[in-house]
Amino acid sequence: MSEVTNQLQAEKPAVSQEKLDVLDQLLKPEVQESITALVNELPKLTEMMTTLTKIYDLAQSLSTDEVLKNDIVGAVGEIATPVVNSAKNLAATAIEAKDRAEESTETIGLFGMLRLLKEPQVQQLFRFANAFLQVNEEHKNLK
Repeated sequence: MSEVTNQLQAEKPAVSQEKLDVLDQLLKPEVQESITALVNELPKLTEMMTTLTKIYDLAQSLSTDEVLKNDIVGAVGEIATPVVNSAKNLAATAIEAKDRAEESTETIGLFGMLRLLKEPQVQQLFRFANAFLQVNEEHKNLK
């Protein structure tokens, strides 16, 4: 019993010292100014916390909604699948064209080039390149 009493008496000065330290801090003018400013801003802080709580609740409900998750995954898949397929087709076409060009020993002369210039695919490529360069120039002039 006396040990408990001694222990309580030993703790009492420590608690009192802590209270004195807190009081000393509260008596400082800059701390009082900060507390006053904080009290003046309490309505705004309350409004902010209310808004943040609503946002948190919404985010929480959205993150646990399995139907929404599945819809988002499906939508992303619908958007990404055509892009991936187009990229795969483009890569396959480029690889096949590279292989054909490496296997070919055909010499393309001046008249061969002129004949190629009449090809619809080549004309389409030139029109695209021309339009691209024009748009690029317009964007440079806007800056």
